[in-house]
Amino acid sequence: MATRNARALAAVLLLGTAGAARPAERFGLGRPATEAEIAAWNIDVDRDGRKLPPGSGSVAQGRAVFEAHCASCHGARGEGGTGERLAGGQGTLASAKPVKTVGSFWPYAPTLFDYIRRAMPMNAPQSLSDDDVYAVSGYVLHLNGLVPDGAVLDARSLAAIRMPNRDGFVPDPRPDVRP
Repeated sequence: MATRNARALAAVLLLGTAGAARPAERFGLGRPATEAEIAAWNIDVDRDGRKLPPGSGSVAQGRAVFEAHCASCHGARGEGGTGERLAGGQGTLASAKPVKTVGSFWPYAPTLFDYIRRAMPMNAPQSLSDDDVYAVSGYVLHLNGLVPDGAVLDARSLAAIRMPNRDGFVPDPRPDVRP
């Protein structure tokens, strides 16, 4: 999915750049994106953990970062609030009232890192360091009973986590064209 997103972004940038020259010339607005600007947004991580950055973070560090940046929306233990519930819900997906959380619904641990890094905290997306994102990912996974309290996550260990609902999605029938 992340690779598909990267390809779509590249297509939009190419089309936007190709079409941007005329309006820029005609109206004096805009400019083509620089390589550095494109690279700053090319931070996607796929389900297999490709392109996870260097770094690491412990559950203990994640608890502190979560309390400082996440708990005001998601609750002190991921129980939800103004933000989504992050913990619990295991075994509820087939029930009349499924509880979709990281532990019950999320299919791949590396995409949790990707989402947190891109979109959280909501009031300051992309403000956490990669180490902080590993730590918060670890803490959220710990809240769901998926990693022990003493866990330290990095690219290899995060990619190795098998999420409980990994097989709960319909496979994409299109050919896999990832490089």
